[in-house]
Amino acid sequence: MAAFARIRLVMLSSVACSILAACGADGVASPGEGVIVIPTPTPTPTPTPTPTPTPPATVTPAANCPTIAGPDQLANLGTITGPGGEWRNCGFPTRFTATTAIPKVAGVIYSLPGRVDVGTDQGAASTNNVVTLTIDPGVTIFGATGVSFLTVNRGNRIDAVGTPTQPIIFTGRGNVVGSAGDQTSQLWGGVVLLGRAPVTDCEAPAATPGTVACERDTEGTSGAKYGGAQPADNSGRMSYVQIRYSGFILSADKELQGLTPSGVGSGTQLDHIQIHNSSDDGIEVFGGRVNMKHLVITGAEDDSLDTDVGYQGNIQYVIGVQREGGTIGDSMMEIDSNGNEDTSPRQRVAISNFTYIHRNNAAGNGVSILVRGGADYTFANGLIVAPGFRCVGFNSATTTQAANPALDEAGPPVFQSVSMQCNASPFRGTSGVTDAQVQAIFEGGTNNRSNYVPSLTSLFINGATETGFTPFNAKTLNAFFDTTAYVGAVRDANDTWYQGWTCNSTTANFGTSSKSCSAIPTT
Repeated sequence: MAAFARIRLVMLSSVACSILAACGADGVASPGEGVIVIPTPTPTPTPTPTPTPTPPATVTPAANCPTIAGPDQLANLGTITGPGGEWRNCGFPTRFTATTAIPKVAGVIYSLPGRVDVGTDQGAASTNNVVTLTIDPGVTIFGATGVSFLTVNRGNRIDAVGTPTQPIIFTGRGNVVGSAGDQTSQLWGGVVLLGRAPVTDCEAPAATPGTVACERDTEGTSGAKYGGAQPADNSGRMSYVQIRYSGFILSADKELQGLTPSGVGSGTQLDHIQIHNSSDDGIEVFGGRVNMKHLVITGAEDDSLDTDVGYQGNIQYVIGVQREGGTIGDSMMEIDSNGNEDTSPRQRVAISNFTYIHRNNAAGNGVSILVRGGADYTFANGLIVAPGFRCVGFNSATTTQAANPALDEAGPPVFQSVSMQCNASPFRGTSGVTDAQVQAIFEGGTNNRSNYVPSLTSLFINGATETGFTPFNAKTLNAFFDTTAYVGAVRDANDTWYQGWTCNSTTANFGTSSKSCSAIPTT
């Protein structure tokens, strides 16, 4: 979970690129391109003039900030100007104390002045819901400073539901003013969701894990408690959401991720979420019972997906891509319970239909997927492309121990229909686990292969080879899963669940209906 904070020089050329239709794969034609055909013997016709490029849409600032429900009003902070135009900058209050909605208004952009809280902590034993913050489709919210972040406290909810064509965007100030590019990160904190579901890493030494007495502060924050004894707790919904350039380090070993669900219950809905260029993990889950679907994690500087401290849940459809260049990013997945190896409730997760593009061959964990601390995991219908790296590693003998109900132990990790392209040593065992043990567990599943040669198109779309693989029916694991006739995150070119609501970069391009990550939507 170590953070790799970086401050990079952002080239002005990337800004110009975002203005000119995001400089997609087709580029921008130079004036005068084309072939002039001269018929014979007729006179040479007058060449057709080169059309004048259509200027990019510009934003005109609204006259004022909208009035919202409740006593906590928006602050008119003047205007902010970027390549897309000029917006009215409407600052959030430091705390929402009443239910309200943030509307999409032409010429308005919203900002977080620092830490912004939704409601106040209701405590682990509470059952109420006090404040709901609704964010309308198409709204853009930026962190005004590096230490800006949004916290949804226990007993309160967020309702951030965008659409495939109008995603909700959380980003940093540099993105708005045009200084963010494909290597930018760490512009602001991120989004923290706090719930009352069970966790195992108790702040109080005498507390029993999984009870109301077991709670703690979220990593990177203070006064942001999570944990309780309500598995079905509801912290709201986030859908069709982008979280860009997050992960600010608050202090040593205290950093925020793009999205941090902490003690969040199964009543919470998280789907169609992209985390782009987080300086720490893309998503880190601390305990709880939340399920997640349709995740896109691009350019994370630590782990793409990290799960910890008694998390039990299900995850389906994940595209994870490390940054182009192969020098940034650690594991695609880090699964932790170190120090709580035999603590109940034990971490138990099933993940299906994932495609991981691992580009950093010097990542600190040494493997693309690291399972440690006795966690129980099932991996199904997965593709790992890591040709210069090891693919799977287990740490600690507790990770490979046999099933034991007395210890809440389901047995070693399970792999079903997982194909991997790895280096000459695909498996790694440490701290009481041998490489051979990891290999035996992997090969003990069905339809697994560590000699996979990808035929993926557009980086992550299944080709002929992947189409020929036999899938595993993940619905046999939990009713949450869809039954799919394919492995990987994207069935074929006709499968477009990732398009429109995501953003493009040199890391991954999601098609013409998705816009540039370095640009703010103007409509």
